[in-house]
Amino acid sequence: MRVIGAEGQQVGILSTDEALALAAEQGLDLVEVAPNAEPPVCRVMDYGKYKYEQQKKQQEARKKQTVVQIKEIKVRPKTDEHDFNTKVKHIRRFLEEGDRCKVTVFFRGREIVHKDRGEMILSRVVQAVEDIAKVEQEPRAEGRTLFLLLAPKAK
Repeated sequence: MRVIGAEGQQVGILSTDEALALAAEQGLDLVEVAPNAEPPVCRVMDYGKYKYEQQKKQQEARKKQTVVQIKEIKVRPKTDEHDFNTKVKHIRRFLEEGDRCKVTVFFRGREIVHKDRGEMILSRVVQAVEDIAKVEQEPRAEGRTLFLLLAPKAK
């Protein structure tokens, strides 16, 4: 097997017993890093310290990642102007925080006959937030609801 030393230098091709003796002499571990190579590659290192550093790197990566949530705003075809504006403010806030937003128009009873009013509401929402959002999913009807998905524009 090919052996790499503790400082990253090439030691050469050694037998398994010789490599283990070399690692034990230095008080370190012999770790196989490329088992599929010809010959297999092993490295002399402190395996406990290596695992600890890998764990710290993963922890650091988890700290930096952001979880994108989907917030939902529900409106009705008869939603009045002031309520509509309030809901648009909420949508803008969600988008500015980096979350995606699902806008749902919910129809009750015979309101389902007037799907065009729901589509008008969704188009008004899109116009109101077009400066900070893009439509990720076009308006789609499912049962008694009509919805679309908005995502924040990349900065």
